[in-house]
Amino acid sequence: MRRSGPWLRAAEGAMLLSADGVPAPTVFAEMSALAAATGAVNLGQGFPDEDGPAEVLEAAVAAVRDGVNQYPPGRGVPDLRAAISEHQARWYGLAVDPDREVLVTAGATEALAATLLALVEPGDEVVTFEPFYDAYGALVRLAGGTHVTVPLTAPDFLPDEETLRRAFSDRTRAVLVNTPHNPTGRVLPTDVLSTIVELAARHDAVIVTDEVYEHLTFDVPHVPVATLPGAAERTVTISSAGKTFSTTGWKIGWLTAPAPLVDAITTVKQFLTYVNGAPFQPAIATGLRLPNAVFRGIAADLSAKHDVLSAGLEAAGFDVMRPDGGYFVIADVAPLGHDDARAFCLELPELAGVVGVPVSAFVRPEHAAGYRSLVRFAFCKRRSVLEDAAARLAGLSLAG
Repeated sequence: MRRSGPWLRAAEGAMLLSADGVPAPTVFAEMSALAAATGAVNLGQGFPDEDGPAEVLEAAVAAVRDGVNQYPPGRGVPDLRAAISEHQARWYGLAVDPDREVLVTAGATEALAATLLALVEPGDEVVTFEPFYDAYGALVRLAGGTHVTVPLTAPDFLPDEETLRRAFSDRTRAVLVNTPHNPTGRVLPTDVLSTIVELAARHDAVIVTDEVYEHLTFDVPHVPVATLPGAAERTVTISSAGKTFSTTGWKIGWLTAPAPLVDAITTVKQFLTYVNGAPFQPAIATGLRLPNAVFRGIAADLSAKHDVLSAGLEAAGFDVMRPDGGYFVIADVAPLGHDDARAFCLELPELAGVVGVPVSAFVRPEHAAGYRSLVRFAFCKRRSVLEDAAARLAGLSLAG
């Protein structure tokens, strides 16, 4: 078998390959297998273990029964595109044309893939923060781009302004901004976002935002980049329903952008999934139109779950870094006498019956030293599961 070309290069950027070119398991698969083998509580992967709003689920069932089971329109069901437009106006004051400036995708990851494949040419640079969601590096390489990263370092996980400025050049084609951020949970402040807009305008770069945790913030407002002066005309805003409504398996995402950018991205998207999730699209339209109180309740419930897990981590002696939002909390194992989070995560199922993921999985190997003792734990689980995990962690004994 020929082992070359952009697909393999993208794979090499995202995972280890064995000697015969077969992908080795990701750290997420490795830790999940470890949880299954040991009976440990799996807080490694970021997916909920309970359903979201009943109105959303019932709307999907009704759509199936009403025969909404064939290919939807390529850009998405008109009512969902209208609901996305309404959502952007209701929450952020953004005017979006549902017919020309909205594209429904197979989750946010496809939106990211289609955007980068459409806009990035070989040799172009794409700037992201680091740590980064693992798909970013692979997608940049798949598009033939060069991945340039700006570190977010503990404990505040904010970028150094001069380092951010140096990351941009005349080769910068896009900057990919994830806020609220995975894995750190940081909501990037407006001054950081404004600097990004300034730099993107100076270098004629497109801003691509990953805002999938937009409604899951804890007493810190989410500010979409597109709302900032000078940003809307060069910003592709990406989000999805999976995190907000606990429907990660439905894979309903979307993007909003100026019409010429949406046209270019649609040209690529039609050769990826073509379309997806016909009965789920009207259900997500229902979800996006739920009262504000429902969204606030979802965030408040998630914040309370964070508190349960963090209390157990603190009782065990971890240094816990409170997130501004999202599904995850970062904990430092150094106070427990460990300096290698990956080794610690491999031991933790036997030590405490809990699984986490080392933050080094979200950084390039050459940059891993700065995150060596940090572990990411997911708290998007049932409260009873988190209480069990917290009790196990609180009893952790690592003496000697």
